Amino acid sequence: MARSLSRRKNIFSVACFSAVAMFAAVTMFSGCGKTDPTGKEPKGDDPPVGGTSFLSMGTAPIGGTFPIVGDAIAQTLNTHKGDNNWKVQAKGTKGSQANIRGLQKGELQLALSNSAISYFAFRGESSWDQKYDIRAVVTMAPNVAMFVTKADSGIKSIADLKGKRVVIGPAGAGFEMFVGPILEEHGVSMEDIDKVNAPQGPAVDMLSDGSADAAFLGGAVPAAAISQACASFETIFVPFDSKVRQRLIEKYPFFHAFTIPGNTYQGHEEPFEGLNVGSMHVITSASADEELIYQLTKTTWESRADIAAKHGAGKAINEKNAARYTGTDFHPGAIRFYKEAGIWPESEGANDAVTGGAASVETEASKEAAPEEKPAKSEE
Repeated sequence: MARSLSRRKNIFSVACFSAVAMFAAVTMFSGCGKTDPTGKEPKGDDPPVGGTSFLSMGTAPIGGTFPIVGDAIAQTLNTHKGDNNWKVQAKGTKGSQANIRGLQKGELQLALSNSAISYFAFRGESSWDQKYDIRAVVTMAPNVAMFVTKADSGIKSIADLKGKRVVIGPAGAGFEMFVGPILEEHGVSMEDIDKVNAPQGPAVDMLSDGSADAAFLGGAVPAAAISQACASFETIFVPFDSKVRQRLIEKYPFFHAFTIPGNTYQGHEEPFEGLNVGSMHVITSASADEELIYQLTKTTWESRADIAAKHGAGKAINEKNAARYTGTDFHPGAIRFYKEAGIWPESEGANDAVTGGAASVETEASKEAAPEEKPAKSEE
């Protein structure tokens, strides 16, 4: 009887010890996700900076430039994080609009966006239902786009697009926010065209088989979709009216003049007076921790050569372009770093900087942004 009681006590003691040990282990590991990404210990009862060491960066559907550039940035930030305890992961999304909503909901911590789409979201204008509390981190490569058509389409001007079947970008991507103003300033409304929603790769196929008359194509120069179109059939770049182009530049801070050098695209020996319709930029939530964004901006800047080595769009992270204003205020953490680095534009209005004379700044920045070689046809 005594032996039986002793054995029971031992079993009970072992069970209690195991339970306590398991509870301790669970408690320890449950705190792992609350690490401060900057590597600093939270003070007192303050929540950890950023809430987690895992930072999701929204990009876009596979086939565009955003996923490639986002992956290049994420890899570089993870490789050169130093004492910062973060893990950045590029996440495929539906594009700029989805990324902005994801930041607002806290589903993303960083995102790539077209600055034209960010401009309207920041103000709650165009098709946005409210003002979105987003902030810019770094301005990247120009998004140089235009209407492309087959040489035998009969389309010679933007006015000729009336009544034509025109691809304006993927559904829900928000391309109408820069396509719309371009059309309207040229006297063409969105209702005047038979608009088609499709990504750039399928858009080129639609041009090829005649199921579309024109398509709005572009990206960082050279844009793979345009390269693909020019290699597949004889193309025409539908010209912008020079006066209209200037009005667009004066009216919206995200539009800038951009001359595409001759021979950039097959069959186009002469320069094309194009338009940056909204630079790619990295954005975050206004509520993002200042120290975290400071460290991310600092790491991006100091490792910009590695980003550029992975994708030519990284060449736009330079002294003239990184802190360039495109219509969305910069995050305080980014501003703090740019001031320390001596590249913050100290003109009147600081966060509204470089709106005057931006075209010349854009032209110089774009020279450094353009990759030296054309990407493979499969890259878009």
